[in-house]
Amino acid sequence: EQASIGGHFKARHNLGVEEFQNGRIDRAVKHWIIAATTGDDASLDVIKRGYGQGFVGKEDYAAALRAHQAAVNETKSPQREAARVAEQNGEMSALDPWK
Repeated sequence: EQASIGGHFKARHNLGVEEFQNGRIDRAVKHWIIAATTGDDASLDVIKRGYGQGFVGKEDYAAALRAHQAAVNETKSPQREAARVAEQNGEMSALDPWK
């Protein structure tokens, strides 16, 4: 709980799971929405499934989707993209500043 208050998205997601298992669906959805707004894919997936099953409203799902995309976009940069491509090609040593 302390980690989720501190902003750790996986802790927030796990709190949602715990609330859901205890039958507190509304609280679970709130935790997953908060985690999704930080870019957590697992929480967004749970919200998407919840929307399909009817326990997440259309507005909540749409808002979480927009916020998730905004969070993901914030982490994009040319340097990160270059590192991702280099990692996929096995070229990470070329980007190592210590070599």
